[in-house]
Amino acid sequence: MDEVHFQQHGSRCRMWVPPEVRDPVCVHAPTRKSISYFGAVRLRDGKLCASKPEGRFDAQTCWKFLRHLRRISARSGRRVVVISDNARYHHASLHAEWRHANAAAFRLHFLPPYSPNLNPIERVWKLLRRLWIHNRHFASLQGVSDVVDAQFEVWHRPNPVLRRLCSI
Repeated sequence: MDEVHFQQHGSRCRMWVPPEVRDPVCVHAPTRKSISYFGAVRLRDGKLCASKPEGRFDAQTCWKFLRHLRRISARSGRRVVVISDNARYHHASLHAEWRHANAAAFRLHFLPPYSPNLNPIERVWKLLRRLWIHNRHFASLQGVSDVVDAQFEVWHRPNPVLRRLCSI
């Protein structure tokens, strides 16, 4: 489980530049606008579960996503282990009692501090950016949201690519 932000303006740009121009500069409009998602991948079949929080990432939106994960994973009847980073709102006292009450069937394991490369879903975010976000111009933030939502809809079904990508 992890959270991600996608910005309207990408960080990479490919372009043809005349050889006499030594250091080309590609100027993007300054913006801090972004869309945010929580996401988790089921390793058994590569199915992605993602949701857009209302507002910003905090204990309340994290708890809402955890309850959503618990609800959809309860159908299988299997024990669920969620790997998460050490964001403060993942450890929040707001949902500590709920986490302890559901620990038998739904447990959070936290990665060591400062180790995002150990979280398998980071690879999913990187793949999504590389395939659908980078080297594309989006006239509005809604365009980014449409592309990301469409890809999440595809990845919501069992997917061997995500399964292999997140298997450690």
